[in-house]
Amino acid sequence: MKRLGLVRARVERWDSFRQRTADLAELASMAEDPALSADLERELQELIGEVDKASLEAQLGGPYDERDAVVAISAGVGGTDAADWAQMLVRMYLRWAERHGFKAEIVESTPGEEAGIRSATLTVEGPYAYGYLKTERGTHRLVRISPFDFQKRRQTSFALVDPTPQVQDDAEIDIRPEELKIDTYRATGAGGQNVNKTETAVRITHLPSGIVVSCQNERSQLQNRETAMRILKARLLEKRVLEQEAEQARERGEMRSADWGSQIRSYVLHPYTLVKDHRTGVEVGDPTRVLDGDIDAFIEAALSKPAGGTPTAQ
Repeated sequence: MKRLGLVRARVERWDSFRQRTADLAELASMAEDPALSADLERELQELIGEVDKASLEAQLGGPYDERDAVVAISAGVGGTDAADWAQMLVRMYLRWAERHGFKAEIVESTPGEEAGIRSATLTVEGPYAYGYLKTERGTHRLVRISPFDFQKRRQTSFALVDPTPQVQDDAEIDIRPEELKIDTYRATGAGGQNVNKTETAVRITHLPSGIVVSCQNERSQLQNRETAMRILKARLLEKRVLEQEAEQARERGEMRSADWGSQIRSYVLHPYTLVKDHRTGVEVGDPTRVLDGDIDAFIEAALSKPAGGTPTAQ
C-alpha cells in the first residue's frame, strides 16, 4: 500500500506539472506588465527545478528504492583521524536528511578511543531515502592537516559508508532463533542511570552469514535488542540485494564492487580544497558546503550516469 501511494503521488505530481505548464503558457501570452513577466519567470524556474527533481526520482525504480534507509558508517585506516572522519560523515548525512525534510537519527554508535566514532548506524526515513543513499555506498577518503598531530602533518584517512534498505515486513527476512548468538554487555555511553550498572547493551551475531550488529543507545536491554534485530534484518536484506546485483553483473560480463576497497570519493582540505567523486568525475570546490550536507550533485550524477558513460564535471 505504501508503494501504491508513492506511485499515485508520482502520477498526480506529473499531472500537476502539465497543468501548471499550461497555466503559465496562457498567462505568458497575455503578460504585458514587466512585473507580471518577472513573476512568471520566477514561477517557471521553480517549476523547472521541481520537474528536474521528479525526473531524477523517476529513475529510482529498484525494488527497494522507495524504502527508508539504514546507514552504517565505520572508521577505516587512519587511527584517530579516521574515527573523527567517520563522525564528520555522520553529521554530513544527518544534515543532508534535514535539508530534504527526512527524519534521521543515530540508533547505535561506538566512540573512538580518543575522539570521533569507531562506528555508527543511522536510520533515515523519507520517500526514496534508500534509492538516493545507495549511491553513497563505498569508501570515502579525507586528506587534511591532522588536528591530532602536534607536528601538523598531512593525514589521509578512510571511512566506509554502507546503506541498506529498511525491512518493511517481518516475513520478508526469515531468521530462526537457532541462527542467532545474542550477547549482552554494559553500555559505554550516555543512556541513563543504568549505564555501566546493568547489561543493557546487546550484540547479535547471525551465525550463517557472520553479520554482527550491536546496539547500546536505548535505556533497556529489550529496546536495544529490538533495534539490533531491525538493523540485522536490514543488513541481511542488503546482502540479498548485493547478491542479485552481482549475479546480474556476471550475466552482463561486468562486476561492480561494493566492498571496502571501492573508493568512491575524495575530500581534500589540504594543500587545496576539493571534493571529487571518482565514479562520475563531479567536482565541488567547497568542501565545507559538502560536509554540511550538500551532496545532491554527487547523488544526482551517480543516478544519472549511464552504464559505461562519460563522467560529468561540475
